[in-house]
Amino acid sequence: MKLELDAPNLGDLEKQYLNKTVESGFVSTFGPFVTEFEKRFTQYLNVKKAVSTQSGTAALHISLHDLGVGYNDEVIVPALTFIATINPIMYVGAKPVFVEKAITEKTKAIMPVHLYGNPCNMEKIMDIAKKHNLYVIEDATESLGIRYKDRFTGTFGNLGCFSFNGNKTITTGGGGMVAGNDVKRLEHIKFLVNQSRDESKGYYHPEIGFNYRMTNIESALGLAQMKRLDEFLKRKKRHRKIYIETLRDVTCIHFQESYEGAEDSRWLTCITIDETKNIAELQERLKKEGIPTRRVFMPITEFPPYKAYKESDYDNAYAIYEKGLCLPSSTLNADDGIYYICDKIKEILL
Repeated sequence: MKLELDAPNLGDLEKQYLNKTVESGFVSTFGPFVTEFEKRFTQYLNVKKAVSTQSGTAALHISLHDLGVGYNDEVIVPALTFIATINPIMYVGAKPVFVEKAITEKTKAIMPVHLYGNPCNMEKIMDIAKKHNLYVIEDATESLGIRYKDRFTGTFGNLGCFSFNGNKTITTGGGGMVAGNDVKRLEHIKFLVNQSRDESKGYYHPEIGFNYRMTNIESALGLAQMKRLDEFLKRKKRHRKIYIETLRDVTCIHFQESYEGAEDSRWLTCITIDETKNIAELQERLKKEGIPTRRVFMPITEFPPYKAYKESDYDNAYAIYEKGLCLPSSTLNADDGIYYICDKIKEILL
């Protein structure tokens, strides 16, 4: 039995779509599957428009750029997230601020992250944004298909950004998406990601643009994966339920909690373990049993470009990192594999 942490689930349907793309000859950034994928994604989220991009990072960058976030502006973000949330803020010359209480006259946007597929309290965040007249860019790169109070994550803010990296719930190999209800703004983003080319004038570029387009071959893979998205989400929810129920008696384990009204499903099922247990030792013993795990993201302030921030200001982020562990959550895993993982964890920790 082979167990996977976050490997993609690809099969015959994906092969069929990819073969169609190859046979059509449209494998680059021009082709019908790009438009179709964007349309399908728009319909799924029940928003007015979606624009495909080269990556989730590109989606975040182009969103900040189009909203006019730039030099001397501040963007509020969590200290515990993947580095791709933070770097685009630096790309536009703005400053990441890692605490909500630091709203100042320079603050221009809030970037909530639905970490590991766990929805943020978007009701409260949107209230804060409205009170201070701030933009909201949702980093929903890990939370496709997850709802908060009957709305999908990525549909609350001015713009929502998604990722289709190889380890996400659905994959295009790479790629991302920007979605929302401001059609005019999203049409401009569509223009920007195509090098700001005015096709009516040939190769004429009235603005500085970006080569952030998704390819037709990636979109074909995305369309096939979208057909299986509900299947993947059900499996992830099922696996999380097994983890919670089977490990209930292991009192040193605590699962990531949800806000009221948030869907109890995850891209990755993550836990924290009491400091009385050694995480490194647990990982090593699980590895010997063929069980892959991964530490939760290291706080951003650990990385050289962001060392100017004081570690002591982010106690929660460090506490979660020091005690946090991601468990195998790939949809390739069968139920008996998840039960096996639980049994091994109990053997080690009890």
